[in-house]
Amino acid sequence: RSVRLSILTTVTCFALGFPTAYFIATRPRHTRNVWLFLITIPFWINLLIRTFAIMELIRNQGVINTILMSAGIIDEPIQMLFTDFAIMVGMTYVYLPLMVLPIYASMEKFDFRLVEAGYDLYATRFKVLKRIILPLTKPGIVAGSILVFIPALGAYVTPRILGGGKNMMLGNLIGLQFGQGRNWPLGAALALTLLLIVMIALLLYVRSVTRKESGRDQ
Repeated sequence: RSVRLSILTTVTCFALGFPTAYFIATRPRHTRNVWLFLITIPFWINLLIRTFAIMELIRNQGVINTILMSAGIIDEPIQMLFTDFAIMVGMTYVYLPLMVLPIYASMEKFDFRLVEAGYDLYATRFKVLKRIILPLTKPGIVAGSILVFIPALGAYVTPRILGGGKNMMLGNLIGLQFGQGRNWPLGAALALTLLLIVMIALLLYVRSVTRKESGRDQ
């Protein structure tokens, strides 16, 4: 569950973060700082408060269910809280800025005249995205994915609150073993497992960056 939810969170953050970063990078230079300021505002708020805010949105008597029932779309509340979906939504909201900022840093250096050249050569928007924009912003995408995947894998507060203690992730299981379970050997083994997974992810990132730099040197 931990790996699956972390991957889903990373993919969702990319799906939302890439267009956001592209939008900011294509704004006039004097307005970009305003958009970046809006992106970083959630970091000013405590993680616990942000998680309770998501709970208020998706609980049975929350904002989303109230709106859907008022509009006549549903007859009874949809159970979203205390599910894997709730955990993924919470982690996506928490870690989305960590995806936007690295991608924006890559796009800020991007020469958009290459996009215009692609259109002049009759390339479609999809081809321009696939052959020009994505390859040149790959370092930011990889960095953002690592920054989202690693903390999501070891998340504790968000799964604890939005999962209700039923849908645990590795961080919760480790805390349980060192706390109520009093099973420190198992807790240490799980912590080491989490460390190995994070190390593998970092090694893949370093290998990707090294390949890119060696390709440039050649």
